[in-house]
Amino acid sequence: MDYKQIQELIKTINKSNIGELSIEEKDFKITIKQKKEYVQTFVNPQPLPQQLPQAAPTVSLPSTPAATPTTASAPAKSDDNFITIKSPMIGTFYRRASPDKPLLADVGQEVKAGQTVCIIEAMKLFNEIESEVSGTIVKVLVDDASPVEYDQPLFLVEPN
Repeated sequence: MDYKQIQELIKTINKSNIGELSIEEKDFKITIKQKKEYVQTFVNPQPLPQQLPQAAPTVSLPSTPAATPTTASAPAKSDDNFITIKSPMIGTFYRRASPDKPLLADVGQEVKAGQTVCIIEAMKLFNEIESEVSGTIVKVLVDDASPVEYDQPLFLVEPN
């Protein structure tokens, strides 16, 4: 492991909530620990001002129901019917193989078990994440190019 890789590793650790990381290779061992910052907060409770009871305000509702906004996502269903594809690692979540390529998986798209649904970058390595189930993607739970944690839900899939 060279100096540049160690620097990148330290930057990645600092951006995450990992407390300690140890890596051992043949004749090389490194342990990186994050400095814990203890913040002590003092709260001075303020007495609540006494309020006199007031009459409840009168609210008039329209007689016709308001229109509900429509969304492009699938209709709401119980989460019990869905299978969650979770992140197998810590890294940065990408929905495309590269910026000029189409989305790997999107809402309403059919996916098969073993099909790549996203990419997670960890330490300059781009890892293809495959679906564990065949079905239809109902919801994408993570924004593109955002950090993800281990076991964080990425997609909701309605199995076939």
